[in-house]
Amino acid sequence: MLITFFRSIVLYIIVLIVMRLMGKREIGQLQPFELAISIMIADLASIPMTDTGVPIFNGIIPILGLLIMHLIISLINLKSSRAREIICGRPSILIYRGKINEKTLKKERFTINELEERLRGNNIINLGDVEYAILETSGQVTVIQKPNKRTTIPEDFNIMPEYEGIPYDLVVDGKIMDDNLKSIGKNYNWLKKQVEKFNMEPEDALVVTIDGKGQIFCQRKEEKNR
Repeated sequence: MLITFFRSIVLYIIVLIVMRLMGKREIGQLQPFELAISIMIADLASIPMTDTGVPIFNGIIPILGLLIMHLIISLINLKSSRAREIICGRPSILIYRGKINEKTLKKERFTINELEERLRGNNIINLGDVEYAILETSGQVTVIQKPNKRTTIPEDFNIMPEYEGIPYDLVVDGKIMDDNLKSIGKNYNWLKKQVEKFNMEPEDALVVTIDGKGQIFCQRKEEKNR
């Protein structure tokens, strides 16, 4: 029992490292070859995890082999558009200029109901509002609405918004984010002065953030209020 427990931990760590090295894609955004490798890794890890008669390296070595295969295929995809088309496929246009492409739907084995479901996932209720719908190689559907149905943006009114930048976490659960402080050119003493305006110390905060305009949000940890 104890051996199985430790084997599971080792294999979990190996699989976690391999998946991190493979990149940060979400499951729904995996290319076919990435999904195939992920499934195979899970299957290879499960065998030595549950069967103590199988040497643990019988699972680790094939997993590392699949990682190398993934890196090679990824490199080929970067270097050759033709190879990328063969390995990953090509996007398919399901709706072109507001008209549903029936041939493409049949080729991709897409029903009208499935298309409507994907559109609802993109907050599109009416088929008539869609100018283009593209089935990506990852299986996601990208939707471009008709010009008169799109959400207006400041550029439509010749308005130039101020630059906002990105927010930074300065404190998370009482821990000081030193790297983020350095990124904005500040230090702990500056942070302490800012947080003291909220009648607390940085270590007492649940979260402290600063946005691109220099506005600070601060919230105290609940246990400090009890």
